[in-house]
Amino acid sequence: MPQPSTGFGQELRKRRLEAGLSLTALSGAVHYSKAQLSKVERGLKAPSRDLARLCDAALGAGGSLLVLLAPKTADQPVDPAPGHVHEEDWRMQLSPDGPNTFQPVGRRGVMGAGVASLMTWRSDSAGPATPTAGAEMQEASRSLFTHYRRLGQTVAPGLLLPVLIAQTHTLRELSAHCDSGTRRHLLALGSRYAEYVGWLVQETGDERAALWWTQRAVDLAAAGGDRALAGYALVRRALVTLYHDDAEQTIALARRAQSSALPPRIRGLAAQREAQGHALGGDHRACLHALDRARAFFARHDEGTDGPVIGTMHLPDPVGMVTGWCLTDLGRPREAGEELDRQLALVDENAVRTQVRYGVRRALAYASAGEIDHACELAAPLLDRVEAVGSATVTTDLRRLARVLARHANHPSVRRLGPRLGTVSHSSII
Repeated sequence: MPQPSTGFGQELRKRRLEAGLSLTALSGAVHYSKAQLSKVERGLKAPSRDLARLCDAALGAGGSLLVLLAPKTADQPVDPAPGHVHEEDWRMQLSPDGPNTFQPVGRRGVMGAGVASLMTWRSDSAGPATPTAGAEMQEASRSLFTHYRRLGQTVAPGLLLPVLIAQTHTLRELSAHCDSGTRRHLLALGSRYAEYVGWLVQETGDERAALWWTQRAVDLAAAGGDRALAGYALVRRALVTLYHDDAEQTIALARRAQSSALPPRIRGLAAQREAQGHALGGDHRACLHALDRARAFFARHDEGTDGPVIGTMHLPDPVGMVTGWCLTDLGRPREAGEELDRQLALVDENAVRTQVRYGVRRALAYASAGEIDHACELAAPLLDRVEAVGSATVTTDLRRLARVLARHANHPSVRRLGPRLGTVSHSSII
């Protein structure tokens, strides 16, 4: 829990008085009670990050209030160790009761422990694959990948992970039996599978495993001659730090992924992540500059480039959507809600995970802007979908929404939505 901050309270009071605002006026601007603001100013109550964001924006502090918050002490995920394409065997156990496991095991570990199962087979005893077989596997796997990503919009990650992991393994192993040209294509495609597995694993809430899979994607891509995916891995690592509210690390990682040697799309995704980091830090100008760079990078991207799209493929205007996302963290919730309204109208109705992710953030924006009825109206139809897609990252915003609405516990709309919202926001997502 955050601790009371005398320094924050003193700075808040100083800036409020300099702006010529009474406690009542500031209360109306940030939609927190006058009594709560008074306790924060006197150092009797700890400010939440949401309150700090709103006060920072209302007083034009440019992030100065945000930096006074005590840093989060949660452990940061360690960097995954680089590996090699064939460095380990993969063991997966599937249970009819729901819980499944995946574990990479070193070759020596497998040899030492032995494997007992009802059915075993070997892939390394196969002869060379014909060029036709390799090409057909590549074509089929690319088609399946597109279908899996679409399916990932509507089902929980745990239902897709086994088949995606198996497909990644198949591409990895088959590549060893093909000619060099086909091998490169299979490894590149396998890297996209591994990257998507990493994203879905993060959606289950396992950040360390997500980074492990992202590193496997980098290894597969590098083995196929593609060094660019290492840049996107930085963008993925920055997503982890973003959800830890670590603005400094998010910005640093995202900037490293904007090297001129990387493809424009990866640089565009990195610039978007940098913008999100600046939004966490309350730097409105730097955030908008990063978003402008992102749009310029995306404009240079060649849509005809071979290979599956890196990053989301369900946002017609990714920069516009991320703009709405950033405005929420910049303490400009009304602007955020209006931008997210425009962007969500463009998203395909079948992209359920995307609709839920940004729909919850839109509800959070309107709740933070004091439009409680509208926020509840937006959130209510999303709750069943939140449970269906199972997302740790969406749940983070859902819990923020629950905390904002809890300040209006006696509001009729909140009383109706509250029990269901509380259940969903604290239920297991795996």
